Amino acid sequence: MNFKVYSSLIVVILTFTVGCSPKVVQETSTTTTVASPKVPVIQEPTTKCKTWINNPNQSMAMDYHVLYRDAIRKGRMDEAFPLWEEAYKIAPAADGKRDYHFTDGAKLYADKLARAKDEASKKEYIDKIGAMYEEAIECYPQNASKYYGLLAFDQYYKYGDFVSKETIYNNFKKSFDLRGDSAHYFTVNPYTAVMIDLLLQDKIPMSEAQHYAGQIIKSIRYGLENCKNRRECEPWEIVGDYAPLRLEDLEGIEGFYDCAYYKAKYMIEFEERKEDCETVQMVYGRLKWGGCPLDDLDFMDVKAKRDADCLPKVQVYTPGPLRTGFDCLQEGKYTCAVENFSKFVDITNDPLKKAKYALTIAKIYYAHLKKFSAARKWARQSAEYDPTNGEPYILIGKLYASSGPLCGPGRGWDSQIVTWPAIDKWRQAKRIDPNVAPEANRLISRYSIYMPSSEDIHQRILKEGAAFKVRCWIQENTTIRAARN
Repeated sequence: MNFKVYSSLIVVILTFTVGCSPKVVQETSTTTTVASPKVPVIQEPTTKCKTWINNPNQSMAMDYHVLYRDAIRKGRMDEAFPLWEEAYKIAPAADGKRDYHFTDGAKLYADKLARAKDEASKKEYIDKIGAMYEEAIECYPQNASKYYGLLAFDQYYKYGDFVSKETIYNNFKKSFDLRGDSAHYFTVNPYTAVMIDLLLQDKIPMSEAQHYAGQIIKSIRYGLENCKNRRECEPWEIVGDYAPLRLEDLEGIEGFYDCAYYKAKYMIEFEERKEDCETVQMVYGRLKWGGCPLDDLDFMDVKAKRDADCLPKVQVYTPGPLRTGFDCLQEGKYTCAVENFSKFVDITNDPLKKAKYALTIAKIYYAHLKKFSAARKWARQSAEYDPTNGEPYILIGKLYASSGPLCGPGRGWDSQIVTWPAIDKWRQAKRIDPNVAPEANRLISRYSIYMPSSEDIHQRILKEGAAFKVRCWIQENTTIRAARN
């Protein structure tokens, strides 16, 4: 049957029966299972865009609206699309209070994009999706932050291969600018990731990244403090497991965080473990790295403790790159320390010394400069210089175990599977070096509970004991295992 004839018959039938139609569940912004959507109550529109209110085709638009939304709920996107087109043509802004015709239009074009085979069609659908959100912004400017966020979210997760990171970043940024310190929860994790990527590629200035890093932290705090129930709070808890840990990686950029940041984070640790010289030296270095002035009272306390009790325990070396490396490390000059320890590794002929200071460099990259790939490179070099030492594999395992937020959202499958290669490294460490077995066993016990569950493995049609490659930056072959309660 011709679609227009079919549609006309539906309209006639619906118009005749609407008075005796059963009541249905009212539409909400959340995903729910309902029999069919209820047409919004006719009220005065809040938009200047074309609506079905007082439109000569109002009844027809409302009927198409009901039909296409019901088809979407049932997953029949091909059936929904032509019905949506008719509703959209008559009343792009629906009843003037709902934005469904724009957001549903974006959803329908995204479905077509996912099934498109040629590049021209993909580009066309991407442009259509953008146009839907642009029109929504024009018709409902009060919701512009949400539309920019949804557009950037789709671009990041669904068709990032066709849109530049700069475009995605700018759309997220517009959303953040309109919301201030109370960003939409769904924007926080992807915006954090793309912002860090562009910063590390020198495509955005550090001052800009510092500003939005602050907004991200404030938005998470606001979301957690103001959510009212489990449904509202759980998304913020997931965000809170990811974004702050990713932002910690920026500690490796000198000057990104100020003295106040490092004091807030590390002075508690100093107060709790001030008798431990390793902790004292670490806190001193972090405050120095953060640019704390010499007359800062907290910094003065840490320095006094270090100078009185810890410096005498540091071995004194003859002048040269090794001595300079230690001097730089003690003063929180981590790049300088790496450069000089590297020089020493190059010039010494002692393989055990090469191994020791290659591992020192790896630890600096891991703990201070937050560069995991560089840390692994130097740990591997250390293992080559001294194949009997298990410490390099302990460190590589820690690098992998710390990569949950880097390789996934902080929770769930992608963030859990990093435990597999981590545990592999710790098992390797204790096989070759009994001295590290206690630490290796402690780490294995601690992280085994974070492996994926049997249910998650089976849902992905995988089998325990089968081979698996963990990708992200890790790129390691491993074995599938389930967490044990």
